Amino acid sequence: MRRVLRYLAGVGIVVTGALPVHAQTAPGAWSTRQPAPMFLGSVPSGQATQEPLPLSILDAINRALDNNLGVLLSGDARGRAEGARWRAMGGLLPTVSGRVAETRQVIDLAAYGFPLPDGIPPIVGPFNLFDARVGITQPIVDLRAMNDVRAERHNVAAAGHTYQSARELVVLVAANAYLQALAAAARLDAAQAQLRSAQALFNQATDLKQNGLVAGIDVLRADVALSTEKQRVTAAANDFDKSRLQLGRVIGLPPGQDIRLMSELPTVPVPEIAFGDALERAYKSRPDYQAALERVKAAEATRAAAAGDNLPSLVVNADYGELVAPGNSHATYAITGAVHIPIFQAGRTRGRVIEAEMDLKSRRAEADDLRSAIYYDVKTAFMDLQAHGEQLQVATREREVAD
Repeated sequence: MRRVLRYLAGVGIVVTGALPVHAQTAPGAWSTRQPAPMFLGSVPSGQATQEPLPLSILDAINRALDNNLGVLLSGDARGRAEGARWRAMGGLLPTVSGRVAETRQVIDLAAYGFPLPDGIPPIVGPFNLFDARVGITQPIVDLRAMNDVRAERHNVAAAGHTYQSARELVVLVAANAYLQALAAAARLDAAQAQLRSAQALFNQATDLKQNGLVAGIDVLRADVALSTEKQRVTAAANDFDKSRLQLGRVIGLPPGQDIRLMSELPTVPVPEIAFGDALERAYKSRPDYQAALERVKAAEATRAAAAGDNLPSLVVNADYGELVAPGNSHATYAITGAVHIPIFQAGRTRGRVIEAEMDLKSRRAEADDLRSAIYYDVKTAFMDLQAHGEQLQVATREREVAD
């Protein structure tokens, strides 16, 4: 909410530029980059009403937080990251399985090398064998699996920061769309006022001509000015209607729902904060930057996991069950401890390490770029606040003079 308050304090800030859509790129800098297309869409909710829906700026923000497509997709991405973490944890947790089997078989003892006395037939069976068994596998030391879990934990943290950043960006987008609609309404009011003025001048010129006080050319000029103002009113009304449609699209209004804007805006003072303090605060609290740092840590863990393929791993396997044969039944079990030592993997491990190193390099570059972008964001915001504050004073003075 702090971002929209800062935005409302400098209402003339207009987002420009471009923000690429990427699965690993958090919704970015809010003051100098344009939101990704998914933040301009929504999932409509509710049914359209016959009467126009009164809508304040806080209502628009709350609806956007519930229905905006960017927030919904970011929430789904956070859930997928959590699922990936659980999948990675499976490499460290015990695996328990059960097996029930019944076999009918014939065994040739001589084929297995059993020495048999004369008169003993080598063929045994057919007979039935029933086996009910529970097996368990527990990794004891597996550095790759441990680093995979660590990487997914950082990915979950990054997804959480990305979700928070998406919510803050949606606040900005919804507030921006609402203010643009208010500005379009104000331009329509101004155009209608100019039209009424042009109509009055045309009526006046017509009356003066009828009384022989002015020439016909003055009536023609007034008629041309009146036609021009009618065109401006038509264009302004069209812009206003389109801005309302865009606002409804962002906040998830049902199709066909008419809205009535509440022109009262909360009074938000300009924050008293120095540029250095604001920059340091942005580095610590911006969720998109925190997400970038978490992705760097995840890439470091992934690289360590890839290097772990060359290290030994220790696994314990155990099973216990009941083996039932004709006339005999007995519990059997087995416990095995195995050390897996990689010797030659034909370059697969080296390939994974190289890929992980390049991914780590990219993540560090993205984090450094975002840190630089934050500086320009904060600097631009301070410049815009100062410039638009002065413009607001001039506009207020002009209105007072006009009154």
